[in-house]
Amino acid sequence: MNFRRTASQTARPTGVAVIAFAFLLASAYLLAAGGLMLFRPGLVGMAAGAVLLSGLEVAGPYMFLLIAALGLAISWGLFHLHNWARRVAALAAIAGIVLLIPRISDDVVSLRVGRLAWAALQMTVRVLIVFYLYQSPVREAFEAS
Repeated sequence: MNFRRTASQTARPTGVAVIAFAFLLASAYLLAAGGLMLFRPGLVGMAAGAVLLSGLEVAGPYMFLLIAALGLAISWGLFHLHNWARRVAALAAIAGIVLLIPRISDDVVSLRVGRLAWAALQMTVRVLIVFYLYQSPVREAFEAS
């Protein structure tokens, strides 16, 4: 086993590692929830994925597993500084922003302050992910690897 650090491991920005870990955690959660839905029906409801899937959870456990696989691929790609992963992570964050718009609109109309604050926090984090992944030092780290 080779324990030496490569150039890409030492040059990885901390924010990229944090984003990759967030994708990994979300994917692990969706994988566990989707697996439980398949192998122990009724134990976990589809609402378990509502926060991460924003309406796609109604497609069933296979959507959980599909999004989990996509998230794992993004996490792996970000960790290894693959430029495709940076772009796909930004697209996933943008898709999450778009999927949050109906929820935020409903919360504003219904005056649900707690849910509105939670949705606004989610949107802010996703905007920051997109913004961070397109900063010059981060882009250069991906292009250098």
